[in-house]
Amino acid sequence: MNPKGKRTTMVTRIRWITDQREFMIAYVIVLGSIAMAYAIPGFRHPQNLSAILLALADQSIIAVGMTLLLVSGSFDLSVGSTMALAGATTAIWLTMGLPVPVAILLGLAVGGLIGLINGLIITEIKINPFITTLGMMSLVRGLQMVVTGGRNISELPASFTVIGQGSFLKVQYPIIISIVLVVIGDFLLRRSRFFRQNYYVGANERAAALSGIDVKKLRIFNHALTGLLAALAGIIITARLGSASTSAGKGVELRVISAVIIGGASLSGGVGTIAGAFLGALLMSIIISSINLLGIELNWIDFVLGATLLLAVIADTYGARQKRGE
Repeated sequence: MNPKGKRTTMVTRIRWITDQREFMIAYVIVLGSIAMAYAIPGFRHPQNLSAILLALADQSIIAVGMTLLLVSGSFDLSVGSTMALAGATTAIWLTMGLPVPVAILLGLAVGGLIGLINGLIITEIKINPFITTLGMMSLVRGLQMVVTGGRNISELPASFTVIGQGSFLKVQYPIIISIVLVVIGDFLLRRSRFFRQNYYVGANERAAALSGIDVKKLRIFNHALTGLLAALAGIIITARLGSASTSAGKGVELRVISAVIIGGASLSGGVGTIAGAFLGALLMSIIISSINLLGIELNWIDFVLGATLLLAVIADTYGARQKRGE
């Protein structure tokens, strides 16, 4: 190939990279982090950087499943409640003397079961995801308050809390677990034939079904997996805090959905990546950390996150209309 052809190919590749949503988010994260590092010296402290990653660990885990749902044209508003119930039931079983692995497996089963029920209601009874998961969110949160008696559950064994408080090479386990799941999930969604079916279902469900894709099976799997991942996040945060909190997971669903949309997914389905969702969660975590370090009243956090979600949805809707030529 002549030098001119090589140069053209390189320019094409660079343009392709810069056109990706993930690149733009990473660009904003880098610029924002540099600005905050100069404005607030404490921002670049290793402890703060570790705190940012630790704060988004549970959201990143759930975002893996939520990305699959949004890409396939669905979503789940019950992940925060599932997270709380799984953490609480795991803690209860531990206080009853069950071995740590058994209690964890039972906690994961709780989350998987909730997700499975969501999937079956949506696919078999054909109730839309919003109504189904909104109802499940309230039902599961109420069940959590019943089983815990409205009290936090503490005094958990050290063999369990090490999952959330231990570290490897000074990197805490929750951060390692979340990054590993994000990497594996992103690879599977990009490369696995089974997971890539979500793009076809989200883009055109009828056409996907006619092409031989088992849409019902895929949707049920996605919801069950998301419930399982929400349970894992709940178990990890319970181990990190050393207790199961009755307020665990409140607002997580909106933060995760916001992160996935900011990361490039669309509410209409068919697009999105797990890497983008992780970057979206990281951006939101940096925003929250900056608000804390700047000494801004914490009540502004919900306002900022809500505004971020609205802007992301508006941008997504506008972009979809531009593609349709409206």
